[in-house]
Amino acid sequence: MSVDTATVKRVAKLARIRVSDDEAAHLEGELNAILGFVEQLSQVDIEGVEPMTSVTEMAMKKRQDAVTDGGKAADITANAPNSEDNFFLVPKVVE
Repeated sequence: MSVDTATVKRVAKLARIRVSDDEAAHLEGELNAILGFVEQLSQVDIEGVEPMTSVTEMAMKKRQDAVTDGGKAADITANAPNSEDNFFLVPKVVE
């Protein structure tokens, strides 16, 4: 895959980055080099390689998947200007 100057300018516009014509020509070469490297990576044989979460082997930390009320409603509403029964009280905004 090859990137031309028009594509560089389009990507820059989508990213809301101002790019001059000289910069676009420079970025065209850089983006083509990056895409060439990605194409090289697609040629690597990864058959039998398991996905890793780290370079050192370790078990993933997992927590119990349980639904709780959090037990912190009173702590959360403690600093609220107005609260009642662990709910925030706010001024009425709709008539």
